[in-house]
Amino acid sequence: MNGKSTKAVVIGAGQVGAATAYTLMLSGLVSELVIIDLNETKAKGEALDIVHGMPLCPPAEVYAGSYPDCAGADIVIITAGANQKPGETRLDLLAKNRAVFGSIVPQAVKYAPDALYLVVTNPVDALTLETIRLSGLPAGRVIGTGTVLDTSRLRYLLSQHTGVDPRNIHAFVLGEHGDSEFVAWSRASIAGMTLDEYCADCGRCNGPISAILDTDIENQVRRAAYSIIELKGATYYAIAVAVRRIVEAILRDEQSILTVSTLLEGQYGLSGVCLSVPAIVGRKGVERVLEVGLKEDERERLAASARAVKKAMGE
Repeated sequence: MNGKSTKAVVIGAGQVGAATAYTLMLSGLVSELVIIDLNETKAKGEALDIVHGMPLCPPAEVYAGSYPDCAGADIVIITAGANQKPGETRLDLLAKNRAVFGSIVPQAVKYAPDALYLVVTNPVDALTLETIRLSGLPAGRVIGTGTVLDTSRLRYLLSQHTGVDPRNIHAFVLGEHGDSEFVAWSRASIAGMTLDEYCADCGRCNGPISAILDTDIENQVRRAAYSIIELKGATYYAIAVAVRRIVEAILRDEQSILTVSTLLEGQYGLSGVCLSVPAIVGRKGVERVLEVGLKEDERERLAASARAVKKAMGE
């Protein structure tokens, strides 16, 4: 960041928005943080609760604001919208949250036309595309959190099985952040070895890991949010950490590879849909979509994921 002041705006002071603002405050990534919500009292309460911890954290200015306070923002993070309820899919939320975005995005872009926009609200893939349409911004400057969290869940579960630090496990969840997402097992590796090669060497598995874990691990990743919602009503801590990681990659111009949701324009033979695939993320947003080699069945699953998102948007 080279000492330059950085400003972030979080739109939505619900559980995800509040957790995101708190996590960003702890990170020291931003010097100014604005919280905006239709419920102004709630936004003020969250900001006040956060600033009371500021003497113990990296210095930053945190306050509740309104859309004019988006001016000068480096990044605008949208978490506002209806939450997923037990039994609901993420795509079930589309009609409700599309209307919410119709009122949010034009106002934010009016005051922050040069900012990057990070969409967190579900269904994130459809709403990332909706934000591109509503804002008129270049596609690379509108990013969805996509499967960054799903990929983190995957690496955690693989870590539990292999006993390896999850930061040293390289594996991706691709496609929709939702029921059609899938693990790209053909690209997963530990120390440059495929998972099957690693497990054959370590002796912890009776047979190839792909035969043992494919279905079980993938289902756990896909069902993780549903499980947490059934247990406590909502998910917000881990997604807030995922947002922090994306913001870090952007503000530090890391050129990091993250599975964010981004507009595909011919990659993988797909166009006109936002999905999560490996992409290089830096100060300009999504700077390059990587078209990694996938097995034929994985390409088919990615195409099926695209059809699911397009179908929901058409309906």
